Amino acid sequence: MRTPKFDPSVIEPHRDFLQDLLAKGQLQESGRFTDGTGGAYVILAESLTAATAIAHSDPVHTTGASDLTIYEWEIAVSA
Repeated sequence: MRTPKFDPSVIEPHRDFLQDLLAKGQLQESGRFTDGTGGAYVILAESLTAATAIAHSDPVHTTGASDLTIYEWEIAVSA
């Protein structure tokens, strides 16, 4: 979720971060919330600790532009 410190200049580095994860096979899905408050993405990682470390390297987090909430998710049904 975006914080009051959000600066639109972080969007491009954030997109680059996501593209890098995609290239490494670590990103499943990503997208923005239609109300403009932020977005979400699904990281593929061996553990919650590993996923947290990846998410905490996102420029929207390192710049303070967004607060991250990280959930461990177990897939029950997949296409």
